[in-house]
Amino acid sequence: MIRITRSAAAVAAASALVLTACGADEDTSNGNNGNGAEGAEAESLVLYSGRNEELIQPLVDQFEDESGIDVEVRFGDTAELAAQLLEEGEATPADMFLAQDAGALGAVAQEGLFTELDQDLLDRVPELYRDDADAWVGLSGRLRTLIYNTELVDESELPETVEELTGPEFEGRVGIAPTNASFQSFVTALRVAEGEDAAEDWLEQMADNDPQYREKNGPIVSDVIDGALEMGLVNHYYLYAQAEELGMEPAELPAANHLFGDGDVGALMNVAGAGIINADNDAAAELLEYFLSEEGQQYFVDETAEYAMIEGFDAPEGMPALEELDVPDIDLNQLDDLESTIQMITESGMAG
Repeated sequence: MIRITRSAAAVAAASALVLTACGADEDTSNGNNGNGAEGAEAESLVLYSGRNEELIQPLVDQFEDESGIDVEVRFGDTAELAAQLLEEGEATPADMFLAQDAGALGAVAQEGLFTELDQDLLDRVPELYRDDADAWVGLSGRLRTLIYNTELVDESELPETVEELTGPEFEGRVGIAPTNASFQSFVTALRVAEGEDAAEDWLEQMADNDPQYREKNGPIVSDVIDGALEMGLVNHYYLYAQAEELGMEPAELPAANHLFGDGDVGALMNVAGAGIINADNDAAAELLEYFLSEEGQQYFVDETAEYAMIEGFDAPEGMPALEELDVPDIDLNQLDDLESTIQMITESGMAG
């Protein structure tokens, strides 16, 4: 296991590189990139993981025990690792990239660093949650929701769209985390779905509506449960994490997830996913297949309460099944331009 550390200047430059990558029509086929093990006899691989060590290493350990394949994992921030891949290019030692969000995968795919995945593997995952050029595939999903305190807010008061939160009836009542990556991905999706002007207007109107700022999703959920906040924009699984921490069932909490409907951008489903860089290393394909196996998918469901990407798994308690979700039809590759989003959030007057 190796952790990547870099100087602040290098990180800033690399992050700008990945966050400003754009365009999704280039050939994503890579053929034989990287310095990883080659050929059918490969028994090791290098994995760049933007998901944290506490979550991923136990699953990798299971794979190593069952397959006999050695996996060297280099952990780091997703955007930072994506930027490093773009800098390394075909000289990268990485055989696979596991990212926390689809935007980073899109940036790497646009540079042609991923190899085309087998159709049998792709077919396990709904088209909406994989690359339309077959370069990467989603492994687990997290849904944007509006969590609310069921003792303070009547269900009839809840908005049908995220745009309604800018109305006077919600002034001072909504928690947001403008510096959090998931909120920034949502705003990027808003830019993609509605256009720059509409996204800018929403941010400015929200900023004028006295939102309650928190640094992360977790404090929003805690404060909603405690009654310090009435509601807040978060990802669905934080409710389940809080319930586990409190030793309670989700239904026992004085809080619930409210879902926006009719394909509203407020119901964005972002994914953690992966792509293969070294096409000649069969071990990389084996690991990706393991992540999408019943065992691998069950691990994500159990450990994070995220949505599984393959059929046969129940949705988190109280949530619709994956195929029943009314999510916006957005190309997840286009969520890579976070730099412009961050600038727009800052200029709106929001403070985290």
